[in-house]
Amino acid sequence: MTQTLSPREILDRLVAFPTVSRDTNLPLIDWVQDYLGAHGIEAGRHVKSDEPDKAALYAHVGPPEPGGVLLSGHTDVVPVDGQVWTADPFTVTERDGRLYGRGTADMKGFDALAIWAAVEAQKRGITRPLQLALSYDEEIGCAGAPPLIEAMKHLPRASDAIIGEPTMLKPVAGHKGGVTWWVHVHGFEVHSSMLHTGVNAIMYAAKLIDWANSLNASLMAAEPQGLAALFDPPYTNAHVGQVRGGTAHNITAKDCEFGFGFRVVPGEDLDTWRRLFAGRVAEVQTEMQAVRPETWIEVEERFALPPLAPRKDNSAEELVRRLTGENGQSFVSYGTEASHFQAAGYNAVVCGPGSIGVAHQGDEYISTAQFAEGRTFMERLLQSLT
Repeated sequence: MTQTLSPREILDRLVAFPTVSRDTNLPLIDWVQDYLGAHGIEAGRHVKSDEPDKAALYAHVGPPEPGGVLLSGHTDVVPVDGQVWTADPFTVTERDGRLYGRGTADMKGFDALAIWAAVEAQKRGITRPLQLALSYDEEIGCAGAPPLIEAMKHLPRASDAIIGEPTMLKPVAGHKGGVTWWVHVHGFEVHSSMLHTGVNAIMYAAKLIDWANSLNASLMAAEPQGLAALFDPPYTNAHVGQVRGGTAHNITAKDCEFGFGFRVVPGEDLDTWRRLFAGRVAEVQTEMQAVRPETWIEVEERFALPPLAPRKDNSAEELVRRLTGENGQSFVSYGTEASHFQAAGYNAVVCGPGSIGVAHQGDEYISTAQFAEGRTFMERLLQSLT
């Protein structure tokens, strides 16, 4: 007889797979697919086109009809490099009412509960379908969700998508989106004593970086409009988090590279910010080329996520409210795969056990109480499907 694992036992298995985004997640996907298959659940997978050592998994339980509930999670985790851990990050360690381990909060805790719920749904028999979707590359830009959603198109269409990022099991109805670029300023080297005859890539990059400061100051000073007022901070903001360049202090820098991005509030379009950024890049490049025509600015878009906009009559949000008893509405400034599901036509809500405040840190954990509440959430969901 096939062994049925508890949510905690499944969590132990999932955390033991070191699915850091830069590495493969196939051993985890293989295990989940085999485990579901042993319980009579046929799971499909989507293999990443340019990295075949990564895959997403999806499954449908219940009657072959549309209108079901989809539980969405990601399988990748952030690195542990340079962090301080008091125990092996890839082994769940229980201590003082907490389950420590990489991904316990973000978000293998939810994944374990969702896998458990899928098997329970198969055993109990449900009248409304339950679907499972586990993605890759969420931690490097939510890049795995769109191809996974596309791969699931042959399944009966679920109506409600619950994305289980850690929210302390409170429904999140809206979050910011974002767009980021990697920028490479190609300058022209000369001796620093002849600065005016060269193009210092660092100093011209600084014009773009300082523009971010000026832009943020003006956005901060403006009166919040529309949906922006629901967020903290209540405006779209620009950010530069990495920069490198130059070879020596007495040489004008030939190269400078940096990341530039916007966190965009719902109600605003990513393309508006794309155009604004492209316009400023063009202005700085024109200044550079007035000195040395062979200089230029190379821009590569690395990440784009639409905002999750709160909507009236969101059946996914209403379902989560019934299951949790939470009547408040939450809005967050980080992004999730929920907005991709919303853009694809699903009613989407973010709700999962654990706290985002401990995600990505050394000694990441989920409390045993939150994990137990997550199981209660899934039990109530199963009851609502039967």
